[in-house]
Amino acid sequence: MENDVKVINNNDKLEEADRLLPPQSLPSIPEDESESAFESNEKIVIVDFESTGDGGDSATAAPRFSWRKLWLFTGPGFLMSIAFLDPGNLEGDLQAGAIAGYSLLWLLMWATAMGLLIQMLSARVGVVTGRHLAELCRDEYPNWARYVLWSMAEIALIGADIQEVIGSAIAIQILSRGVLPLWAGVVITASDCFLFLFLENYGVRKLEAVFAVLIATMGLSFAWMFGETKPSGKELLIGILLPRLSSKTIRQAVGVVGCVIMPHNVFLHSALVQSREIDPKKKSRVQEALNYYLIESSIALFISFMINLFVTTVFAKGFYGTEKASNIGLVNAGQYLQEKFGGGLLPILYIWGIGLLAAGQSSTITGTYAGQFIMGGFLNLRLKKWMRAVITRSCAIVPTMIVAIVFNTSEASLDVLNEWLNVLQSVQIPFALLPLLTLVSKEEIMGDFKIGPILQRIAWTVAALVMIINGYLLLDFFVSEVNGIMFGVTVSVWTTAYIAFIIYLISHSNFIPSPWSSSSTSIELPKRVSVSDS
Repeated sequence: MENDVKVINNNDKLEEADRLLPPQSLPSIPEDESESAFESNEKIVIVDFESTGDGGDSATAAPRFSWRKLWLFTGPGFLMSIAFLDPGNLEGDLQAGAIAGYSLLWLLMWATAMGLLIQMLSARVGVVTGRHLAELCRDEYPNWARYVLWSMAEIALIGADIQEVIGSAIAIQILSRGVLPLWAGVVITASDCFLFLFLENYGVRKLEAVFAVLIATMGLSFAWMFGETKPSGKELLIGILLPRLSSKTIRQAVGVVGCVIMPHNVFLHSALVQSREIDPKKKSRVQEALNYYLIESSIALFISFMINLFVTTVFAKGFYGTEKASNIGLVNAGQYLQEKFGGGLLPILYIWGIGLLAAGQSSTITGTYAGQFIMGGFLNLRLKKWMRAVITRSCAIVPTMIVAIVFNTSEASLDVLNEWLNVLQSVQIPFALLPLLTLVSKEEIMGDFKIGPILQRIAWTVAALVMIINGYLLLDFFVSEVNGIMFGVTVSVWTTAYIAFIIYLISHSNFIPSPWSSSSTSIELPKRVSVSDS
């Protein structure tokens, strides 16, 4: 009895000590507690409308199609499609139309299809693993490579954000009839960060609804312009169905393809798909999610293709073959449209301004969204979302304000700056594309959902084509812009390091065997994200 009392007293003391003393810190954070794209209470629960007794959860095949389920999955693809409609893309569209006429519409269509393939691979990674691309890169690559990838992603995001904010500022200048200067438009656009934070508090669905309104605004504005200017239907169909390319339009062709894949958008889509609650352990549910996301993303990118087509054909109708064709850019496009087509019920200048404002505002908010995932994923920062959003927005607004003040009165300089920003983003494309193709091809990460040999070859072919096209753009740009020995030497050294890192990323993949790959860090995912029937 006395021994029993001692044991009880000792247990009481241990329990009292556990209660009073703080728990010991663990050497590493478990995977479940690392930075996640969405909290469990933020996710949209996918209801099984067609469920029977056992709900078919153990079935290998995905459940049959449901319109109500498609509606629940609708959202991430439309947010992703915003990057295909940002002011940088619109400038590429209007220049392609003014200089090449209708002849590059076929390339616009196929470039959008290539973009869909890349974005669906990004969605595939997010759905299957339950983690987004930046998180997976953090575990897949050694620290030095991870920090390089993070730096490149941030630089690409800042470059895209400058274009988007400047585009919104130009639209505000147009709609205010020149009363508000460019820098004032930048300040107004910067406030969208707080709008984003406000909307995010009301849930993912409310945020997606706002983007739907902005996309609809773009669609209606540019469709109105299309109806007002009445481009040739025959030339339009020939442009889509008959591939044509001349030496005079190569640069515009490169611009059309180069605008398709935005580095930050590849990271963004892999995170957005996690806003839906599915069970990654059930193969049928994962396949079902992938099927619905394919349908939703296809619809979203078809709409973005039509909007880009409207812009291209309007400027082809108005300026192809004219002296103004080579001088037109985002800054003066509205004025040129007004001079060419005049007014009507609503002057075309303001229709253009409304569409451009919707494009700029929507893309800056998605840029803020992408910045949160990129920073949180690569660095595993456990910061509140509002703090990450403010940091992301501040990194872009400061250089954008400098640009707005310096280039406020010079249209030509602003267009040259925009070319440099396009080059900057083209440089970053391999640093999003190569890690994505590496991860989506690995069985230890993707399980049964790793891409097969045929899709793998197609994806690597598309990636190689995009990188070759952007390489041509870089070469063409540097040959025309780089002057001076010191500048040339600096560019050469930087280019050597750039190519060496791309070779490292390719060698790290399973596509091309290399001795570098054997010594690389490999990711090991917890069993909760493996895809097996249960």
